[in-house]
Parts: sequence; C-alpha cells; structure tokens
Amino acid sequence: MKILILGAGQVGATLAQHLASEDNDITVIDTDSARLHELHNRTEISILNGHASHPSTLAEAGCDSADMLVAVTNNDELNMVACQVAYSLFNTPTKIARVRSSEYLARKELFNPGAIPIDVLISPEQVVTTQIRRLIEYPGALQVLDFADGLVQMVAMKVYPDGPLVGCELKSLHENPEKINSWVCSIYRKNKTIIPDGKTVIEPYDELLFFAARKDIRSVMTRLRRGDRNVRHVMIAGGGRIGEKLAQSLEPSHRVKLVEQDLHRCEELAEKFDDTVILHGSVTSKRLLSDENIDECDIYCALTNDDEVNVMSSMLAKRMGARKVLALINNTAYVDLVQGREIDIAISPEQATISGLLAYLRQGEIVNVQSLRRGAAEAIELIIHEDAHHSRVVGKTIGELGLPDTAAIGAIVRGDEVLFGKKSLRLEDGDRLVVLITNKKDLRAVEKSLHIKGHIH
Repeated sequence: MKILILGAGQVGATLAQHLASEDNDITVIDTDSARLHELHNRTEISILNGHASHPSTLAEAGCDSADMLVAVTNNDELNMVACQVAYSLFNTPTKIARVRSSEYLARKELFNPGAIPIDVLISPEQVVTTQIRRLIEYPGALQVLDFADGLVQMVAMKVYPDGPLVGCELKSLHENPEKINSWVCSIYRKNKTIIPDGKTVIEPYDELLFFAARKDIRSVMTRLRRGDRNVRHVMIAGGGRIGEKLAQSLEPSHRVKLVEQDLHRCEELAEKFDDTVILHGSVTSKRLLSDENIDECDIYCALTNDDEVNVMSSMLAKRMGARKVLALINNTAYVDLVQGREIDIAISPEQATISGLLAYLRQGEIVNVQSLRRGAAEAIELIIHEDAHHSRVVGKTIGELGLPDTAAIGAIVRGDEVLFGKKSLRLEDGDRLVVLITNKKDLRAVEKSLHIKGHIH
C-alpha cells in the first residue's frame, strides 16, 4: 500500500515505524525538518518537508496514486482540510484524520463526502475515556479490550500473593461449579512473556491476559484474585478534554470530584455539570487532597497535560490513601517505568490512538487490531470463509494450523457462541478468530499459517 502520513509527531512517527518494516510505500510530511530527518534515520521511509494540506505538497508526495492518507498533525483544521484536498483534487480512496475538538466531533453531519470527506475519525480523547471507563467498570483490570462486537473481551490483570489460585495450576481455574469458560492465553512474568498450558503454575505478581465472554469477565476475575469492591468515589485531576469527558460519563452513576488549576476553566466546567464537584487548586497540593478525603477515594485519575504532574500527584494520592491510582502518560518511555509500582495503571494516549489506527490499516479479512504491552504484542480479529483462499484453513483443527510458539488463537466466535482455543477445535466457515501474537516479529509466520489476504502490517 502507498500511505501518506501527515504529521511526524509521536503518533505519526510511531505509526510510520509500525508500517516501515512491511511492504508499504510510506511518506511522512511535516514542516519540522529536524524531526523528519530524525525519523528518516530510524526507519526506511520517504520524508517531505512542507505544509501538509497544501495541494502542491500533496502532489509532490504522490497523493494522486496513494491508497490512503492519514492526517495526524496536532491541528484539527489542518487535518480536515488535508482530507478535503486529497478527496477533491486527488481522489484518494481512504482518508483518516485525528480530530480532537468536541465542537467538531459533536456534529457528525460534518463528516461525509458531501461535507468534509473523512472516512475514519480518530479521537484520542474519546478512545482514552472509553478505556478508563472500562477499567472503572472492572476493578482490578489493567486493560480491557472488546472483540466480536463486544461478545468477547480480553482482560489483563495482575495476581497478588493473596489470590485464591496462587500456587495452583491454571487448569484449576476451570474447576468451578458455574462451568465458566475462559482461557488464559499469556502470562507476563518478570519481564518475559509465557504462552501457558494447563499445568503452568500461577505465581504472585503474574500479569495474566485472558479471554472470556463479556458476561463471565467478573466471575473469572473473582476466581483469580480477591474481589475488588465496586468503584463509587472518583477524583479526576485535570479538567481538560479527557477529564471533562470522563466526568460526563461517570456523573450519572458515581460520586465525582474534578480538580483544575485554571480558574477560568473551573468556571466553564461548573456551568456544564450538575452533580460533579469542581475544585480549584493544584493536584499536587497535599492539603487539598487531605481536605477532599483522598483516603476515601476508590480511584484517582491524573489526566493533566503534564506527565510529571500526573506521576507525582498519583504517587502522593496513593501514599495518602487512595485505593487505586491511574496516570495519563504522554511519553511512552515512562509508561513501563511507573506502572505496577506506586501507580497502578499508566495509560498512553499515543498507544490508544495507534491501536485505533491499526484496525483501519489492515487488509482483507482483518476486522480489528489491538495493541498490547505498549506495542510489543498484538491481538488481531479476523473472519475466515470457505473459499478458495481459505480452503487450507477451514476444516482444520487449531493444532493443525502450524502457528508459531509466540502466537495462539485466544477465542473463536461462531454465531453467538464463544469457544476457546483447544487444539482439537475444528474451524468452520464464518468463524471469527481472535489471534494473540506476543512477538510481532512473527507476524509474517502467522499470516502464512492463516492464509490472510494482504498483510498484517
């Protein structure tokens, strides 16, 4: 595929690196020549210094023959205009744009071929808000992802020393009277990934990745660790777009306090909320946290635009008694450094955005892609059909597919039925497969085993 990426910031650069090792023709456009050359030195891609929405710049980049344009500059208006120019002058088939402003996103009628011709809208704030909302819905989870239109979910969670199954073999998870069906597909232990079997023993501080039907998620989590009480009291640090969106989604069902340092922004927020308590002050103020009973807080969400403030205020809130703390971290290099110590969950807006974009950059039967372990692993959902292309897959058992050791089929959705990855399970026409790949170097081997059309980029 020939893909133009507009913007060499964190998202644009990371996306280019994801795609650079595959058979794609990638060109990145930006006005920052130093940033472009730094990216070019790291990856084998074409670069162009110029204004991303100018017709002359897009023409020079070969927009007339591009399969896809991905506009991820830091300017909503520039991204939208670039898509309009690509549509009107170059007839680019697929146009993806990152749009942040809720003023635009609230008016869905803006985005269609008769108005602003954007095929796929990516809103990092909405993606991150949804992610946090799911983590609040499932206390104890580190990550929650949907597959097969929500029929199946994949959950990452850490097992602590007092967990009911610590020291037990994984097969004991299924020895329950409710006959709950699930499958632990991966264990992250001491910085290494393990593809387990039924005899693998669960150890303290293992990070488990499991699949289950949505209705069974809570029961599986209870089996793996002592039940976490439901979240009722939420404190949000930062009244920006993400903080505002999260408060709006939580207000009907939770007790929410939102702390914002900018007085004018506090006044704006106060006009928008009925029940959320808006507080003016610094999120790193020990006195403010104490006065607002941080020790009664079920989850503290640090969502300011400053990584250091988010890290420091989360650590302070945790030490002062907050049950769980979550920090938004824009610098992905910090994420692994802070998560799992005093900070329970670190969320990267960049990685959430990349996951959303990757789903649209796949070809053929692939319908969903989710990035895991900060991009080191992926879960891919695809549909197989009994045609000439898939004749070597349909009818085979999972054990006969020849998948590499670093990959596994985590779940199969057949109609409304959710099945899990037993090697004797035979694949049928129309099955939805969710494939976990713990080492992205083996993407090609997985593609070959499953006879996927096009490429898993």
